[in-house]
Amino acid sequence: MTVHPSLQPYADAWTHSAEAISELVQPLVEGEWNRATPCPGWSVRDIVSHLIGMEDEMLGNPRPIHTLPRDLYHVRGDFARYMEVQVDVRRHHTGPEMTAELEYTLIRRNRQIRNETRAPDTRVRAPLGAEQSLEVAYRMRAFDTWCHEQDLRIALGVPGNLDSPGALVARDVFLEVLPKTVAKDAGAPPNSAVVVDVHGPVEFLRTVRVDADGRGSVDGSPSLGPVVALALDWETYVRLACGRVRPAAVADRVKVEGDAALAEAILATLAFTP
Repeated sequence: MTVHPSLQPYADAWTHSAEAISELVQPLVEGEWNRATPCPGWSVRDIVSHLIGMEDEMLGNPRPIHTLPRDLYHVRGDFARYMEVQVDVRRHHTGPEMTAELEYTLIRRNRQIRNETRAPDTRVRAPLGAEQSLEVAYRMRAFDTWCHEQDLRIALGVPGNLDSPGALVARDVFLEVLPKTVAKDAGAPPNSAVVVDVHGPVEFLRTVRVDADGRGSVDGSPSLGPVVALALDWETYVRLACGRVRPAAVADRVKVEGDAALAEAILATLAFTP
């Protein structure tokens, strides 16, 4: 039985990225598992550990009972501590142990997805004891898996899949949070417009409009007089939105027109992943 039509695109995107990750890490020698990735504080091993842990939780299995060390500088806040448990518990696992657990977990998750009969609005567990709909859970697993696939590709020097199904899911997630980024986080003035023009493997041109009450909305219509216009390539947008790079490090890859201070504020608050 196939999954619900509204879940299928996320299932397909997740499967595509999960298989790509499996192929990336299968031939790694022991030292390569320790390579740093763009994800702050996480190595190749850590990212794979995270993915194993998240999929294991999607299977409904209990979380490991584990106390984190106190010297993990990149762990800040309850959400980060929650995520770090599944990572730290595997920090001393060997490469063969990692690939074996990853393959076993992906086999079980693929079977679960193929046999999925729950409705998209079914409530399932989310991080920190919260709940979310099954559709949101599928969407976020597709998004998270693709983003970490890109982390691994950068760390291992194997670029690719910037236009894969997961990339399109990521684009939609980015656009969903863009109005809040511009209107609330960056403080764009009321009755203004900001244009974001992204080119490359995934392209989009969107205008964020801030109304008189300071609320933002996004549409595909161009603005004749935007207060700020940003133009950048897709890979740079991804790295900024995922918090993998600071705006100053990619300033030469971003074209800015209009209010420079507001543009700087937008770029500084573009990152929304924890």
